[in-house]
Amino acid sequence: MTIQFEQLFKQALPAVQSKRNELRLYGYPTVTDEEIWKYCIQKKWRKKKVEDMPIHEVVSGILRLTAAEFMTYTQIEQQRDSNWFSDLNSDELQLLLSPKKAE
Repeated sequence: MTIQFEQLFKQALPAVQSKRNELRLYGYPTVTDEEIWKYCIQKKWRKKKVEDMPIHEVVSGILRLTAAEFMTYTQIEQQRDSNWFSDLNSDELQLLLSPKKAE
């Protein structure tokens, strides 16, 4: 994070922590402050210049975040980042990807 983002994060931290506690009450015990902040930066405010946003807009955006929005984003990111074939060796991968020969 750049210095401006770090300062904004520190200012918005009470709202982020409140949202983290709320998400944990809804049954998502592993949610971190950094994950909530990353969601807001990458998804919620992706078309805005975050460092120029007033703090009340930042806090409002964090507090309006729903568990459904956040978990949908998290699941999509996990699928996007995962390598489904990482457990396969090269022979298994070749067998899986080769066309079936007519018998």
